[in-house]
Amino acid sequence: MHPIKMAGMAAILFTTVAQAETVFVTLEKDNAIAVLDPVEGKLVKTVPVGQRPRGIAISKDGKTLFVATSDDNTIRMIDSETLKEIGKLPSGEDPETFALSPDGKFMYVSNEDDAEVTVIDIAAKKAVGKIKVGVEPEGITVSPDNKWTISASETTNMLHWIDTNSRQIADNTLVDPRPRAVTFTDDSQQLWATSEMAGTLTIIDAASKQIVQNIKLDVQGVSSDQIQPVGIAVDKERRYGYVAMGPANRVAVINAQTYKVEKFLLVGQRVWNLAFSPDQKRLYTTNGVSNDVSIIDLENHKVTKSVAVGRYPWGVAVKP
Repeated sequence: MHPIKMAGMAAILFTTVAQAETVFVTLEKDNAIAVLDPVEGKLVKTVPVGQRPRGIAISKDGKTLFVATSDDNTIRMIDSETLKEIGKLPSGEDPETFALSPDGKFMYVSNEDDAEVTVIDIAAKKAVGKIKVGVEPEGITVSPDNKWTISASETTNMLHWIDTNSRQIADNTLVDPRPRAVTFTDDSQQLWATSEMAGTLTIIDAASKQIVQNIKLDVQGVSSDQIQPVGIAVDKERRYGYVAMGPANRVAVINAQTYKVEKFLLVGQRVWNLAFSPDQKRLYTTNGVSNDVSIIDLENHKVTKSVAVGRYPWGVAVKP
C-alpha cells in the first residue's frame, strides 16, 4: 500500500481509538472503581477509591470524577486521566447519591440519615446550604434548565421540588411507595421517577407538577416482588426511556411518546443503574449480584456483551 494511504488509515484508526469512551463503575464491596473499555468490551483496571463507593458522576469537561464514598462521609474528586485523588467535598453523613448542576458549579447530595440535601460549592469545596426534605432522601437530579432540584424521599413517598435559586422547597409530589431514582428529560419538560416497592414508573409534567402517566412494570413469568425499578435513562430526543428493574434482572424499554413498554431486555442480576454512551448508541448497566456490566446496543435494543468488573457494581459514569 502507498505510504500516504497507510498514514491516512493510521490517522483514521488513531482518531477512532481516541474517540472511544471510558466507562467508570463503582464497586461497592471492593471499595474501588472499575475502568472499562466498552468498545473492546473489557476491564482495563481497578483502582481503590474509599469505603463503599456508590454514586458517581463526571464533570462537564470530563476531567474530574466525583465519587460518593458512603462510609467515609465524603465525595472524592478523582482525576479522570491519572485516577489519582485531587480533592474531597464535605458531603455530610453517609452520601450515596448526588447530582451536579448543569453549569458544574454546584453539587446536591442526598443525606439519607439526616433527611436533608447538602449543597456544595465545588470550586470552593465548601457546603453552602442544607435543605430539610422528607425521610430517607436518595434519588436526586437537577433539571437541565437549572430551575429545579428534585429530591426523592423513600419513606415519605414524595418528590420535593427545590427551587435552585432560593434553595427552598416550592412544591411536593406524592408518588408510589419508595421512590428510588429521578431524572428529567433533556428539554426539562418531564420528570421521570421510579418507585421500587410499587414496581412503577411515574412521569410528571414539570410545568404543572401533575402526573401525566403511571406505568406498572409487569413481566410475564417474574413475580411482582422481584420487580423493583431503580435507575432511569431517557434519550435526548425523548424517543425512549430505559428503566433498571433490580432483581427482575431486566431493563424496560419504554416508548417516551406513547408510554408503552415495548420490550424487556434481560441483563445481569440485580441491575442498579444505567448510563448512555456519548453518542447514545449504547447503554451500560451495573448488575450488582452478578458482578458485571451489560452493554446494550440501542439501535437494535439487544444486549451485546457482559463484562465482569468486580464485587457489587453500583454507579456508572461515562467519559467521552
